[in-house]
This record gives sequence, C-alpha cells and structure tokens, in this order.
Amino acid sequence: MREIELVLLLLVLVTALTLVARRFTFPYPIVMVLGGLLLSQIPALPAFELPPELVFFVFLPPLLFAGGYFTSLRDFKANLRPIFLLAFGLVIFTAGAVAVVAHMFVPTLGWAGAFALGAIVSPPDAVAATAIFQRMGVPRRIVTILEGESLVNDATALVIYRFAVAAAAAGTFSLIDAGSSFFVVLLGGLAVGVVVGRAGAWILARIRDTGIAVMVTLLAPFAAYLSAESIGVSGVLATVVGGLFARSWLRQSSSDTRIVGFSAWQMVLFLLNGLVFMLIGLQLPSVIRGVSADPAEVATITVAVALTVVVSRFVWVYPTTYLTRLIPAVKRVDPNPPWQAVFVVSWSGLRGVVSLAAALALPVGFPERNLILFLVFAIILVTLVGQGLTLPLVIKKLGVVSREDGSHDEVHARGLTTEAALARIEELRAKWPGHIELIDQLRDRYAHRARHDEQHHENGDAAEQELLEHGLIKREVIDAERQAAINLHDRGVITDEVLRRLERDLDLEDLRMEA
Repeated sequence: MREIELVLLLLVLVTALTLVARRFTFPYPIVMVLGGLLLSQIPALPAFELPPELVFFVFLPPLLFAGGYFTSLRDFKANLRPIFLLAFGLVIFTAGAVAVVAHMFVPTLGWAGAFALGAIVSPPDAVAATAIFQRMGVPRRIVTILEGESLVNDATALVIYRFAVAAAAAGTFSLIDAGSSFFVVLLGGLAVGVVVGRAGAWILARIRDTGIAVMVTLLAPFAAYLSAESIGVSGVLATVVGGLFARSWLRQSSSDTRIVGFSAWQMVLFLLNGLVFMLIGLQLPSVIRGVSADPAEVATITVAVALTVVVSRFVWVYPTTYLTRLIPAVKRVDPNPPWQAVFVVSWSGLRGVVSLAAALALPVGFPERNLILFLVFAIILVTLVGQGLTLPLVIKKLGVVSREDGSHDEVHARGLTTEAALARIEELRAKWPGHIELIDQLRDRYAHRARHDEQHHENGDAAEQELLEHGLIKREVIDAERQAAINLHDRGVITDEVLRRLERDLDLEDLRMEA
C-alpha cells in the first residue's frame, strides 16, 4: 500500500514540478532530479530501491520508440556521418578512456569492471539538451545530430556493457569474439525492428477501432524490445527501428486514430520522463549509503572519472569534426562548421536514463558494484545538473542560434496546400455535378483561407445520403491537401515539424467534418 501511495505522490510532484519548470523556463529533467533529491530527505519517506527491470522493461522501450518516431529520417540520413562518429566512435572512445582512468584509480575493479563502468557512462541522453535547444533557438542541425546520436549510442553502449559483465563473470575476454558478436547483436536488433515495424503496419491496416489501434502502438515498443532481448540481440536498436516505422503506421490510419494516438503518447512520455528523472534523485541517498570507501578517496575517483567523461567528448568531437573535412569530397558538400557550434555539441553530453538502468542492473557481487553505482549517479548529476544548467549560458554567450525563419516555411506550405485543395475542388465540379452548391462553398472557403480571411463553417440539413456524399467530397479535398504536404516534405521543402502541424490541422478538420 505504501508503494501505491508513493507512486501517486510522485505523479502529483511530476505534474507540479513540470509547471514550475515551465514557469521559470528550466529544463524539466533537471528540476525532476533536484525534486527527487529534496523528496528523499523527508524522514518519514520509506527507503526506495529502484528495480532495474522497471527501467529496462517499463521506462526504456516507450522512450526509445518515441525517439525513433519523432526523428526525421531525412535529416538523420543527411547527418549520418556525424551521427555515426558520435554514436559508435565516441561511445567506444569514452568507454575506453573511462576504463583506463577507473582501472588506474581502482585496480580492484579489474578491466572487465572498468569497461562496464565506461560503457554505462558513455551514452548521453538528449532529452534535457534538446529541451534547452528548442527554447534557445539552436540551429536544427545540431538538434538533429544530438537526437540521432542518442538513438543509436544506447545500443552501442549496452552491447559493450553486456560483454564487460559477461567477461567479469567468466574471468576471460576475447576481443575477436566480442567484435564479431558486437555486429551480430546490432544487426539482429535491426532485423527484429524491421519485422516488428512491418508487422505493426499489417495489423493496424486491419483495425478500424480507434482504441485498439492506439493500444497496438503503445504495446509495439515492448514487443520490439522483449522479442530482441529474448533471442540475445539489441532490444534498444530493435525498438528504435520499430519507432521509425511507426511514422508510416499513423499516416495510413484514420484521423481519429492519429489525434487520439498523439494525445495518448504525449501523456505516456510526460509521465515516464518525469518519473524516471525524479527517481534518479530519489535513489541517490541509498546509493551513497552503500559506499564504504574513504570519502576523500571516493571524491578523488569521482572527479577523475567525471572529468574523463566530459573531456573525452571534446577530445573526440573537435578532431573528428575538422579532420574528416580534410577530405575534399566531404568539405565540398559540408563546409567547416563554426567552432562555437562544435563547442555546444561537445558540452551537450548529458547523461540520463540508460546510464541509470545499466548501473542498477549490475549483478550482486559484481566487482566494486556500490562504488560503480555511486560514480554513475554522480556523473549523471554532474552532467545533467552542472552542464545542463550552464548550457543556456554557453549557447547565449557563443551566439549559437538559428537564423532560419521556421514560420516562413509553414506559411509557404499552407499556401501551397490550399492551392492544391482549390485545384482539386475544380476537378470535383465535373465529378459531382449534383453538388455544385457545396463545391462552390468549399471553393469560397479555401479562397478565403488563401487570402488569410476568417473561415466560415457551413452547416446544413441535408438528407443522410447527401451528407455522405458531402463527406466524400470534403474528404477528397482534405486528402489533396494532405498529399500536397507530404509531397513538399518528400522534396525537402518543409521539415518534419511543419509536416506534423499541417497533418494535425487536417486531421482536426476531418474530425470536425464528422461531428
């Protein structure tokens, strides 16, 4: 009963702290962590132990799936080189650097334990950073690179983590076996994600009930993650790939499913993100109590590892950014970015939920497990709170802001989609000669929209069949607008964000027509 009361209390606090974060324009993950720390100081609160299964099997799949869904596949492909260098190269480099430093200060870790720690703290979480970027108006490309990095780097880090834990248990490690298994695990996760993505599309194409269709989308992340993990491949990558497929699922669904599904997912992500960051803060006191080493020694190790995590990102990002552009073919299509933008990317390595889950999942009896837990929580706090709170100042001082006018793209797109609707209306005059009055009304309505005048909704008392035919006419016009918007997106004229706003307006228009 006490656990239920604690969960309800956390939900209330998540809601209240979100309001505080928005009121004072603070990144909500930072506010949640600090709120959890304050909550843990209440004497009457029972000791809380966060089960790793709760993070891996409840929190992680929906968050990864949503990350895949909201990622622009076009932008991801356009920035594949920097994303690949960060998600694979930087993760491996950071894991190795942390392992060397950790083994130097704590030899009792062994190399397997040191690499396990390195793998745990190597993948950044883009949630807090992107929340800051969107508020500060950072160029879209930086946001895309960090979001793309966070999609794939978890899979890389968890594969390294898996091999390190297995090596610690077996007492042996083979680099050749680990390297070959690394690619098998990643490719297997990719394959499972494709299968789940196609299966979800097939299922949703045959479901007409809105509630059931939305539930299928909510269950899909767990289907991808658990299926992959059950056969020993990357559940993280499978879930991300499944999320990328979800874009086509909803596009082929009804307007009602898209509107309800989007709202349901917003609620799920709001609760999961808020809870997981608050639980990080709530868990910290019990982690501190588990460390029995000398406080001064622990502080020295913590500073050394935290500095390694932060500095290794700079050491990797700057050379790879500029050295790759020494290749003429690369520099021709992608000139050198300003050093200020590279600095912001380097300073954005905030750690979060994946590091938390991996640390808690270390088996009991693992070498220096309590110390590793403390180091991981300390690094999450240092990066999330320390770097997160200073990131807006860094962005402002360096002047890394976008000069693109996103509203211009949207206005331009709305004008083109309205033109498509007007063209379709003219075609429908010949197709439906018995409904010229309605077609003229639609034409006037869209003409008013094109002139930025207020639109008027027409109501009538037509017979049931006439209403049905009117609905068919209106839907064809809306479909013409929707197809025009999709074509603009496919040609690269508008971004994913503009497309989503256009599609949402058309879905609402479709629902208003049925009311």
